[in-house]
Amino acid sequence: MIRPVLQRALAALATSAAVTFAVLVANDIAYFIAQKMLLEVVARATVFYAPALGFLFVLIWVAAFLPLMSTRWLALASGVVAAVVSGLLGVGLQVQAQSPGYLAFWSEAIAGLVDLCLIFFVAAVIATATLGVWVNTSLRKILSRRRAKIALVRAPASTLSQGLVTHITRRRVNLDKADEQWDSYVDALQECGWRIVEVTPNDNLPDSVFVEDTVVVLGDTAIITSPGADERREETADTEVAVRTLGLRIAHIHEPGRLDGGDVLVVGDMIYVGRSTRSNDEGLRQLRALTRSLGFTVVAVPVGKALHLKSAVSALPDGTIIGFAQALPDTSVFSRFLAVPEALGATVVIVDHHSVLISASAPKTADLLRSLGYRVIAVEMTEFEKLEGSVTCLSVLIR
Repeated sequence: MIRPVLQRALAALATSAAVTFAVLVANDIAYFIAQKMLLEVVARATVFYAPALGFLFVLIWVAAFLPLMSTRWLALASGVVAAVVSGLLGVGLQVQAQSPGYLAFWSEAIAGLVDLCLIFFVAAVIATATLGVWVNTSLRKILSRRRAKIALVRAPASTLSQGLVTHITRRRVNLDKADEQWDSYVDALQECGWRIVEVTPNDNLPDSVFVEDTVVVLGDTAIITSPGADERREETADTEVAVRTLGLRIAHIHEPGRLDGGDVLVVGDMIYVGRSTRSNDEGLRQLRALTRSLGFTVVAVPVGKALHLKSAVSALPDGTIIGFAQALPDTSVFSRFLAVPEALGATVVIVDHHSVLISASAPKTADLLRSLGYRVIAVEMTEFEKLEGSVTCLSVLIR
């Protein structure tokens, strides 16, 4: 498996190499044409601009690694900064070495450097915003396909029956049955090719089996949440330990922000966030700020008679949102919405491009999804449903 941090480093390396080479070629061609097509001029130009190209290589690598190549606008800004800094610094060093004292006359020196760097500037900015974005995006997609599919899970606590309930009447939880159902759930994920990574169980945290609420994973970035229920605040610590071992970049939602992962539904480059009793405006604002540079658009969705957004809706592999319409005040925020006949059928886990995991408590919805051409894997979830849990709550899939 290629670790996410290494993926970023390799993609950034290829990006900086491609951009730097493109600038070198553009610069040399410009000098070749301007100087009556003399090859020796090209050689001298290459040597003269070598320091600037070296600085550009480093700066573009940093920008791509951070990552600041997720959108063309970010890449354009990065290209401008990298071009100006590397051009003035690299060419300035060459000029100073060849003409000591030249840089002492600042106004003349800056004007002269800009004149010398003009083609370099333009080529670097254009190459970064076009070639750089394409190489970085393409290579990261290719490398991500070689990464093992990881399912983050957490075994039920012995105190599971003490878990919180908000919108339903409390019923007795059979712990032995819950353990059996959890084992079957994990087995189903493994059979679909997912490698299981377990967060350390904690019997002092009754709701900790619902690991989805503690982290949101977007590519190689893991956003540690700030759970809306005070009783669940301590659950995030062990989750963070687990995701750090996977080499993911870590970000956090901080107080006074509150955000449960169950309120976050990612579909392509759209992130739908439920404005529920467990997630507040500040949590949503922080998530929007954290994901903007990653190329995502965050859309707030009012949640009515449901604990979380993903208690009422989820997504199919083709991007269609399915849900129990009665649980949401307004479904018009979704471009493609398909109502399902059962409340417990609103949530599915996408295990591959043609297969979904669903609760066995929703047979009519399972039949509906089969009629759409999907392979449907039904698992028993009755004990977790007594605590308002669903198939999405028990795992975080890192694709």
